[in-house]
Order: sequence, then structure tokens, then C-alpha cells
Amino acid sequence: MLDIKFIIENPETVKEGLAKKGYTKEQIDIDGLITLHKDVNKLKTSTQTLAEEKNKLSNSIKSASNEDRPAIIAKSKEIGEELKKEQELLAEEQKKYDNIMWRMPNLPCPESPVGPDESGNVVIRRVGEPTKFDFTPKDHVELIELNDWSELERITKVSGARTYAIKNELSRLELAMHLMVLDKLTEHGFTTITVPSLSKQKPLYGMGYLPFSQDEVYYMPADDLYLSGTAELVLNSLRADEILSENDLPVLYAGFSPCFRREAGAAGKDTRGLVRVHQFLKTEQFVICKNDIAESEKWHKTLLAISEEVLQDLELPYQVLEICTGDMGAPKYRQYDLEAWTPSQNCYRETHSCSNITEWQARRTNLRYRDNKDGKVKFVHTLNNTGIATPRILVPFIENHQQSDYTVRIPTKLQPYMNGKKFIGKNAQNKEA
Repeated sequence: MLDIKFIIENPETVKEGLAKKGYTKEQIDIDGLITLHKDVNKLKTSTQTLAEEKNKLSNSIKSASNEDRPAIIAKSKEIGEELKKEQELLAEEQKKYDNIMWRMPNLPCPESPVGPDESGNVVIRRVGEPTKFDFTPKDHVELIELNDWSELERITKVSGARTYAIKNELSRLELAMHLMVLDKLTEHGFTTITVPSLSKQKPLYGMGYLPFSQDEVYYMPADDLYLSGTAELVLNSLRADEILSENDLPVLYAGFSPCFRREAGAAGKDTRGLVRVHQFLKTEQFVICKNDIAESEKWHKTLLAISEEVLQDLELPYQVLEICTGDMGAPKYRQYDLEAWTPSQNCYRETHSCSNITEWQARRTNLRYRDNKDGKVKFVHTLNNTGIATPRILVPFIENHQQSDYTVRIPTKLQPYMNGKKFIGKNAQNKEA
């Protein structure tokens, strides 16, 4: 949510920012919003005036003479009817105003590349060379089947399409990756926290899932609860309506939770294997810091560096993208993505998404802090980034580290979390010996 005062004082800047994100005047009319805001304020003033006048008349009835009382009662009734109409109109106009403000995206960073969609994303750097093999490599599904690591076919009979059930060493590998990342985040000062996958509706508005991505969210009407698509959803509202001390900042969370996404907009994409599934595990980096763009951009770079460390520890070739204005989504001020090389697809595929949200979410959750210098209460800045998400990361991992005998090599940094194993797979025992 943007500050209406900022919108009124900088309408052209806001229009330019919306245009960069692909929003048209028909979708969000800034001039109309400003006019609506003025109308709402006029109605608030007029209803308050009428209410005060009605209360004054009501209070005077007891002390009025018998001759004057009927006229006062009639006048009070007349004003009451007028007040009711004004209140109904105010409620209607306020609802229109709130709907526009809830749908108002964040403005993009002036340094973000401008583009309509993913075609405008810019590769900042590539680390490591795409893996070359001296044998014909398999894709991740073939490797999983050869090593008896899953029940991909059977689980669809139980849970439907885009679900997964991995087993044996691969299930250990999935959890090992999360433990490695949680340890890394702890070393960087993050507080490890496990959070529910259940949420009331309000936090979805606070994060920005609603009203922007309603068709991606699972809803349970009998309980009036939603399934979360990331720990960020819960962490963003954990301190809602609080006023923190600046001395409490930054707040660093390493949130772990099962996650659920309908993937409604992904029909026909990545349906094979483990790439795009409805339920997954995710460790999320979440930062709450003071309202200073230099400070939040510093944390943005820090979060990105941590995720690069993760991919380097996993010994995966990867590239860093700066996401363009038209592809970054409504809440984002600035966004980087990390993509790991995926041999079977001969391309880089997303593993991490790192975003600076500035104060956009904090305004929606009313999360603030008191500045040490001037004592003023300000909205915090929030940032988020994937720590690691499984099973997606398993795809480039087992494909890049596969051996000619279908075993998969375990990188040095991950071996302590795999009971010291250097290889996994049906033929790994011979190699370990």
C-alpha cells in the first residue's frame, strides 16, 4: 500500500511507476483516486457535522419547553435521516477508495530494468560453467526411478497431479538441505522459527497475496482459513500493529514451513517430476529493518549473497537476474532471482527470489517503529528471500551431480548433513568402499 499523501503530492511519479509495472489508467486511475479521496474526506466532515448537530438537538430535548420540544424532535429526526444517507454514501465511497488502495502496487526502484515481462530481465552475472558430461546424462525423473527414490506415479492416485512422495536417500537429502541452510542463517544472525501453514484472511492482504493472487491460494471455507504459500505470509503479520523500538531492528527470521500453491496460472508448464508441485517445503529469509532505502538495499544485497552462498555450497552453476518492472509483481520495489543450471532442459531455472518490499507491506500490517533520532513513529521496511525450497532445488542438484553409474555426488559442505556420505544411489555403497 502506498501513502495517499505521497500519491497526492507526486501524481506524475506514481503514474510513471505504475506504467513501468504495466498498469493502465483503466486499471488504476490516479486522478480519479485523488478526487475520490477528497470526496471521502468531505463526507467524513459532513457526517461528523451532522452527527454533532443531531447530538446537540437530542441533548436539548429534555430542557426544552413543551412548545419547543416537538419542533426540536422533528428537526432531530430530519437531520438523522440526512445523516443516515450521508453515512451510507460515505461507506460506499470509502469501500471504493479502499479497494483501489489495496490494489495499489509498490513503485519500482528507479534502477530496476524496465520491461513488460520476463523478456526484460537482465543477467547480472553467471557463476560456474554449465556442467559437461562424458556420458549421456539422465533427467531427474529417470535418476529418481533408477535409484528407487520416489513414488511419483502412485502418489497421484492418492493426492492428484503435481504432488510428490520421495523416499530413501532422496528424502534425507531434502531435509539435509534445509538443515544446512538453517545453520547458515543462524550463523548470519537469523532467528530460526517454524510457523503454521494456516492463516486468516487479513495476513494475506498484509503480504499482498490478496487481492493480487487469489486464484493461487487454497481456501478452506468451513474453517475460514487459507493455506500459506510461504513462511513470509505469517512472518509479515507476526508483529502486526506493533510499534517497535529502533533498537529492536533489524529483526531477522529464518522461517521454515510446509507451503501450498494452486499453480493455477501454470497450466501445461513444468508438469514433469518435481519442478512445480502444489505442496513443498521452504526455508524463508525475512527481514524487518528501519525505514531507510540505503539500509533496506544493504539488506537486499546481504540476502542475495546468502543465497549465492547456498548455491555455491551445493556446487551448482547459477546466474543472477535483476527482474524487470513488468515481471516483479505488485509488492516489489526491487527483485533479484537466482537460477541454477538444469542440464536436462539446457537452461537456468529459478531457485531463489530475493525482494525488497520497502514499507509497502508494513503499511498494510501497520507495523512501525519509533525512530531514535526524532522520536517519530515510522513504518518499517520488509524484505524476503528464499533460503531454500524443496523439491525444486533437487532437480538441478541431482542432474548436475549425477555420475555415469546413476549415483549422485554429495558436495563437501552438505556431507555432514548426510551422515558423511559422498554419494547416494543404488551403486553408492561400492563407491564409498
